[in-house]
Amino acid sequence: MNMPAVRAIYRFEMARTFRTITQSIASPVLSTSLYFVVFGAAIGSRMGTVGGVSYGAFIIPGLVMLALLNESISNASFGIYLPKWSGTIFELLSAPVGYVEVLLGYVGAATTKSLMLGVLILATARVFVPYEIAHPGWMAGYLLLTSVTFSMFGFIIGVWADDFQKLQVVPLMVVTPLTFLGGAFYSINMLPPLWQKIALFNPVVYLISGFRWSFYGVADVNVVLSTLATLAFLGACMALVAWIFHTGYKLKS
Repeated sequence: MNMPAVRAIYRFEMARTFRTITQSIASPVLSTSLYFVVFGAAIGSRMGTVGGVSYGAFIIPGLVMLALLNESISNASFGIYLPKWSGTIFELLSAPVGYVEVLLGYVGAATTKSLMLGVLILATARVFVPYEIAHPGWMAGYLLLTSVTFSMFGFIIGVWADDFQKLQVVPLMVVTPLTFLGGAFYSINMLPPLWQKIALFNPVVYLISGFRWSFYGVADVNVVLSTLATLAFLGACMALVAWIFHTGYKLKS
């Protein structure tokens, strides 16, 4: 393992984050805070409970997951796309650095940024909405697992993208709608029976449900099933990344 290479990539990506801290950290935290103000403090105080949890507290896991998914994908995709766009990717590929080191550097940095963002959002939510965490160890583990999984997914998108517009297609046109429809603001048990079954085909339902269970001990889907679904997606991403480096797909051409 070429650890100096991993550290170099990781430190470069983290330095880029702190150079653009307003866009990378402050902006998503501020945007999510507006949800807490409107839906949590203002509207939530006038609504009843959902599954025995106040509405303002109920939406916190969904809002954290919304920010986490988008930022994990964006950070990792932009990180690998930028050297492709500038042409410096060929210097990286010709260096004595294996794909494992490249992956650890880029995905590790994107994961770190996402974890920082998640912690800041949880701290900000405490200002507007009181909440408790029933299973803090599970919450931290799920936060880490989700960050790693979708940073890996973002890395794949960054390799696939041919221009800056494509970097935004999946987060804006796929992930965000699935998150809003995946129980971020409601429990899928509130839906009619037919739509409850349809909602189970939305993969984000399992992410939000598992994460919400770590807070309040309530979930729309069995927590073991949620974890297995996330691990399966992580395994699929790892297999696809291995194929990308083996074939040189959109990296060596």
